[in-house]
Amino acid sequence: MILAASHTAPSRTERRNFQRVPVKVYGRYMLEDRSEHPCQVIDMSPGDVSFLSNHPGQLGEKVIAYLDHIGRVEGVVTRRLETGFAMTILASERKRDKLAAQLTWLANRHELDLPEDRRHERVSPRNPMTVLHMGDGRQYKCRIIDLSLSGAAIELDVKPALGVEVTLGNMRGRVVRHFDDGIAIEFAMVQREETLAAHFSGH
Repeated sequence: MILAASHTAPSRTERRNFQRVPVKVYGRYMLEDRSEHPCQVIDMSPGDVSFLSNHPGQLGEKVIAYLDHIGRVEGVVTRRLETGFAMTILASERKRDKLAAQLTWLANRHELDLPEDRRHERVSPRNPMTVLHMGDGRQYKCRIIDLSLSGAAIELDVKPALGVEVTLGNMRGRVVRHFDDGIAIEFAMVQREETLAAHFSGH
């Protein structure tokens, strides 16, 4: 089988042929015991990826990841890091070509982003009071300071760690910044204006 070779870790020469791109992409992954955990991509190439995660797999363990903007990626753990793990990506040549195109788009998109994430106009909702849901089930009442299609700033008494997955309304996102009175969240996906209006219009 020609595909058998793709299930081994890439050689150093092969890895150098893939350009690793620093990208900020969030997702979830499943280990062989079928446990699921949140993660953030640190950098990625069509041949391998490094994750920020609290639950790294064992060396040689198979991983299935579902990443925002990228989709399903399968691989095998090749290194355990202090803050996560790295894995080789098991994919056909066609899939690698698609990954290369997605990574190019993501890298260019992030280069254009401003630090305060002003890609979309921010507005103050008519009904600013809502609830922030944490991944572990905790809930906190909060006030939305401003809101855009790609994120929100909220007034909150607690300071969840940067990178933590949260849900505002039914919009999944991550904590990307702390400030004196609260936090900033970047949504996992750019929202539609109708979605924001439906949740925060005061109805």
